[in-house]
Amino acid sequence: MKDRQIVYNHEIPLTDLGAGVSRKILSYDEQMMIVEVHFEKNSIGSTHVHPHQQLTYVQSGRFRFTIDEQPFEVSQGDSLLFPPNIPHGMVCLESGVLLDIFHPMREEFI
Repeated sequence: MKDRQIVYNHEIPLTDLGAGVSRKILSYDEQMMIVEVHFEKNSIGSTHVHPHQQLTYVQSGRFRFTIDEQPFEVSQGDSLLFPPNIPHGMVCLESGVLLDIFHPMREEFI
């Protein structure tokens, strides 16, 4: 994993996930992973659960998250913590970028 210790963002291509969502897998090892996720206005992050702990930082934009059926509106500079196995999803209200940090890393993303 030595090649993932220092990652230059401009060298990582955006992967188009469809429906106005794209992402970059940045630094990671077996314990942690940081992912940059880009959303166009009105795009949706479907409600889902996973066994990973997740921390999300709003780099830009505005989003309406639903966490365990409770809605929260967040914007630039805000952050959210998702415990493992908690249902969560979001709608992008204003185009933006989220930084997601996972523990442990999301093997299915690689």
